[in-house]
Amino acid sequence: MSIRFRSLLAVALLTTFSAFAQKEKTVMVGGADMYPSKNIIENAVNSKDHTTLVAAVKAAGLVETLSGAGPFTVFAPVNEAFAALPAGTVDNLLKPENKAMLTSVLTYHVIPGKVDSKSVAKMIKDGNGKTMAKTVQGEELTFSMKGKDLIVTDSKGNMAKVTIADVYQSNGVIHVIDKVLMP
Repeated sequence: MSIRFRSLLAVALLTTFSAFAQKEKTVMVGGADMYPSKNIIENAVNSKDHTTLVAAVKAAGLVETLSGAGPFTVFAPVNEAFAALPAGTVDNLLKPENKAMLTSVLTYHVIPGKVDSKSVAKMIKDGNGKTMAKTVQGEELTFSMKGKDLIVTDSKGNMAKVTIADVYQSNGVIHVIDKVLMP
C-alpha cells in the first residue's frame, strides 16, 4: 500500500469519524458534553457537577449495573445537593460498613426503563396533577409540575427540581436534579 493511499485512507476515516461525532446531539452537563452513544457511567464520569454521585456509585459497586444494557432512568443529584445534606451524611454513607444504605439511597434515584420528561408530563396530566413510579430500590417517587418545572418528591416529602431533563444515554436517560432523594 502506497504512502499516498494510506494518507488518503486516514484522511477519509478521520473525516467520516468527525462527521459522525458532529451529528450526535449532545447535552452539556457539568461542563462536559453527554453523548447519547455512551452509557450512563461513561457520561457521568465527565460531569464536574456529579463527582460526588460518581464516587458514591463506585463505593456502592453499581458501576457495572449502570454500565449495563438497562434501560434506566436516573435522577442525578448535583454535588451541591449532596453538600446540602446534614454534615457528615455523605462521609457516613461512603463508609464500607454502610454500603447497603448507600445502595438503597442510590437505587432510589433510578427507575427501570427509559422515561423522558414528555412521558412524565403526560402521566402527571393523566393523573390529575401527579403520578408515581416505583424505583429500583422498591419504594415510589411522586412526580408533579410546579409551573413549567418537573418536581420529584421522595417518601419523606422532600422535593427536587429537574434542572436538566432528557440527557439521553445508550442505556437510558438522565434527569439532573437539585436535591438528594431519600427513601
